[in-house]
Amino acid sequence: MKKANNIIPENYDDGMLPEYNFAGKKGVRGKYHQAMKEGYTVRIHNEDGTVSEQKFGPLENTVKLDPDVIAHFPDSESVNKALRTLISAIPNKQVGEKKAKYKVSKKPVKKTAAPK
Repeated sequence: MKKANNIIPENYDDGMLPEYNFAGKKGVRGKYHQAMKEGYTVRIHNEDGTVSEQKFGPLENTVKLDPDVIAHFPDSESVNKALRTLISAIPNKQVGEKKAKYKVSKKPVKKTAAPK
């Protein structure tokens, strides 16, 4: 059985100072989303004065669609369904299989007689 919350709202102290008044302010949702989608760079300032940079690209399994394509596919499920239909129409082609460009043949090793 749960205990009832016996805190009186007038006596509640949440630890916030009066200067942290967020009344009337509205946060922005997804403020940095576009930058994260396109990739970003992080600079780390080390104690010895050097700066190291790390570049992060867009997420690995993402595909950007052009606006004209987006008009026909409202969500990812419809894109996947269309691609699966297209894949089933391709006759017996293994996805990701590559043909060898060059054929390597082994040459016979010449045997020489051992000295007597």
